Amino acid sequence: MNLLDLVILIPAIGFLAALFIPRANEQFIRLFTLGVSLLTFVASLGLATGFDKNAAGQQFVTNFVWIQNPEIHYHVGIDGLSLWMVLLATFLTPIAILISWTSIEDRVKEFFALLLLLEFGLVGVFSAWDLFLFYVFWEIVLVPMYFLIGIWGHDRRIYAAVKFFLYTMAGSVLMLAAIIFLYTQAGTFDYVTVLDQLQSGRIALSHLQETLLFLAFFLAFAIKVPLFPLHTWLPDAHVEAPTAGSVMLASVMLKMGTYGLVRFCLPMFPVAARENSGWIVTLAIIGIIYGALVAMVQPNMKKLVAYSSVSHLGFVVLGVFSFTQVGLDGAVYQMLNHGISTGALFVIVGFLYGRKHSLLIADFGGVATAAPWLSIMFMITTFASIGLPTLNNFVGEFLILQGAAIRNFTWAAFASLGVILSACYMLWMYQRVFFGRAAGEPEPADDHGHGAHNDHAPVHTHAVHGGHDSHGHGMPDLSLREWACVLPLVMMMVWMGMYSQTFLPAVSAQDARILTTIEKGPQASNVNITPVSGGSAHAR
Repeated sequence: MNLLDLVILIPAIGFLAALFIPRANEQFIRLFTLGVSLLTFVASLGLATGFDKNAAGQQFVTNFVWIQNPEIHYHVGIDGLSLWMVLLATFLTPIAILISWTSIEDRVKEFFALLLLLEFGLVGVFSAWDLFLFYVFWEIVLVPMYFLIGIWGHDRRIYAAVKFFLYTMAGSVLMLAAIIFLYTQAGTFDYVTVLDQLQSGRIALSHLQETLLFLAFFLAFAIKVPLFPLHTWLPDAHVEAPTAGSVMLASVMLKMGTYGLVRFCLPMFPVAARENSGWIVTLAIIGIIYGALVAMVQPNMKKLVAYSSVSHLGFVVLGVFSFTQVGLDGAVYQMLNHGISTGALFVIVGFLYGRKHSLLIADFGGVATAAPWLSIMFMITTFASIGLPTLNNFVGEFLILQGAAIRNFTWAAFASLGVILSACYMLWMYQRVFFGRAAGEPEPADDHGHGAHNDHAPVHTHAVHGGHDSHGHGMPDLSLREWACVLPLVMMMVWMGMYSQTFLPAVSAQDARILTTIEKGPQASNVNITPVSGGSAHAR
């Protein structure tokens, strides 16, 4: 057993142990799950310090037969692609537990235990090197998120949970069928062996077979991303989920889709990936612009951030299918950036909801006066989300647009509209929430001391909750627990924006190996995969 095994097993053991804690010991349950998640995070830091970025292949590997017939291996390990994904999951789980400390009052044991189960599944997804084991972890993740939304969500939680479940399962079934077909051809579920046989030609796929297999994997991952037009489950899931569910969903679960594209779709089916890249990039660019435009008109803060995710993850898909080193580096880095910045957005929106019990932008106004530190943290997060230089998103978006421009300048030109639009909707939301007037608040007095009259002012029905009025007066600033949640995220935004070389060398080395893998083998022998400036490489 190595360190990676511990990182996988600690939350699983914690989940099982939490189920045996008496339900009445709610405070102990919170402390126990927080301790387990922090222990997992500390253990995962050892993966980063012990990782050799110059070494090829997997590290911290464990591989033994799990099921004899069919032969399924417990084969886990990490490389430069999965290392930071694992750390992202372990870093955000303690924060998800902390933000739920006081807001979850019903079925406390089940809620916090499910967060540990979710962490177990997420770490497993990013560590699995057996296709069947990967599928098992993929489905494990679905279960706790379904219950987190369906039990602890808001008014339409059942509808959102079922929609989330059905969309994800639809793609998963197709992926399972593709995995089983590959098993019949290779005689094994081991990803490394299957990939080697595909490259060497020992598995000879027809053009139609490769295309269908690619599409089966791609659809499962595209739903999870989610890629336009498969995104409709996401806004409902985010709006109805509890804050911790929204954070883990946006920050880590969506990355399962983009991770799958890079890990499986590109290396295993390079010809199909290249041939289908045109319409995939088109959908990604549509998603970038559409998500931003729809976000601009959202009255609900959570739904606005949800549509911003559709836009931002469109950039990731664009970088992946640029088939350039710089574009792929930017895509993987942007997965991490989005996890930090959008996770922080949902954390702070959760803080605002806890104070006013409303997600409507119109119910807020003047928050900066009553809670200046809260407004500063949200401002930094807003700047990170829109890609301000020195903050994390700028690095990822710049690399992606550079890679897209190398492959096809038109792609970069259209995608850059998303950067402009993101500044519009994020800054507009920030202005209305923290400096604007809430609905029902009287207009400022004119020169004669009379308030301005507006016959069409909206009727305010949601502003007064829990003793707080609609003007932000009496709204508390960040508490010590809230500082513990948001400060690490803001520090990461600055660190990743200023010192990106902390993370990029391991990512770049693995991305280079993936691009080299695409070049090798009979599948790619007739494909021009070397991008040229201003042109589009394509299968000939």
